[in-house]
Amino acid sequence: MRKLIATVFRKEMKDHLRDKRSVTSAFAGPLVGPIIFTVMFTMMASWFREGKPLEVSIIGREHAPSLIAFLQRHGAILLDAPPDYEAQIQAGTLDAVLIIPKDYGKDFSEGHTASVQLVVDNSRNQARSTIQRLSRLLEGYSGMLGAQRLFARGIAPELAAPVHVDEVDLATPERMAANILNIIPIFLVFAAFMGGMNVAIDAMAGERERGSLEPLLINPVQRGAVVLGKWLTTVVLACVAIGVCLAAFLLAVSHVPLQDLGVKARFDAVAVLGMLATVVPLALFASAGQMLVSTYARSFKEAQTYIQLLLLLPMVPGMVLAISPIQSQLWMYLVPVFSQQLLIGEVMRGQAVGPVPFLLGALGCAAAAALCLMLTTRLLSEERIIFGRS
Repeated sequence: MRKLIATVFRKEMKDHLRDKRSVTSAFAGPLVGPIIFTVMFTMMASWFREGKPLEVSIIGREHAPSLIAFLQRHGAILLDAPPDYEAQIQAGTLDAVLIIPKDYGKDFSEGHTASVQLVVDNSRNQARSTIQRLSRLLEGYSGMLGAQRLFARGIAPELAAPVHVDEVDLATPERMAANILNIIPIFLVFAAFMGGMNVAIDAMAGERERGSLEPLLINPVQRGAVVLGKWLTTVVLACVAIGVCLAAFLLAVSHVPLQDLGVKARFDAVAVLGMLATVVPLALFASAGQMLVSTYARSFKEAQTYIQLLLLLPMVPGMVLAISPIQSQLWMYLVPVFSQQLLIGEVMRGQAVGPVPFLLGALGCAAAAALCLMLTTRLLSEERIIFGRS
């Protein structure tokens, strides 16, 4: 049995390694995530870089000389707003415009609340850093004036703030980084499905469509050995794709200026091994599931359609965890795909996970893979699967 499986495995590896386009696409797909990560976070870091001077376009600066002096003391570069400032804000050439109305001085001198307008476009991510910095300055100026007015009337400013809250943040740099870098688990899981996809389709649906599956099954070889040999080939290429994706992410994290976003990401050897121990077992289930779908499909194109829909599966748990964080429970680690994304997030946050969740995650993937392989072997015993090509 072992010799038969090894023979089928060697045969499949030779066949698929000859197809350079298929191998290239299998390894290029997992690189999409690291490329998106590098471009996106490099741009975000340039937008939120604190060393960049704060430029503020103002209308009516003559109505609030004390506010203008306050902004200049805090390093703001004040510019005159153009007549078409609204169009420029929507176009992205301006981040924000501060409008000081004519009655600002009158309300201010009479001790009333003096209003200003901050014209922004919150749909533009690039402008958020400027808007936040300017808003903090205006809030600081308002708080300073409020305290001065209370003090001038003989009232302690502390009476206006009976409760002061000091926030004690226990989040470690690793946990902060994990919240921002939650794109990594999604693409690592995606690589487990993407790496062996073409191999699984060609090994089953492709051979069936070409008519080469019938002669193979005529030989004195058990169908289980054929399935296991083809499955092992798919698993090997899926594991290589996972390694390529993880290596590309490590390279990207080391070169992207995440410190400008206030993030300190560091992946040591323990974290890398934890990620591999989490995702590699998923390759067992992903490859077996893709082979089952490819065996059921009647043609190469039909198998591609089904498996492309199957690629949406890794995205669902990642989106659920990103939108609504879940308190992990032990049974969750038995659910393939979901447990992998849960575990990777915990590893990236530096939590002490222990060996049990890793074992449960591997056990869940192995059980699901065994079920898929058993169903695939059963399908190969049916004539409609072997001889039906339309």
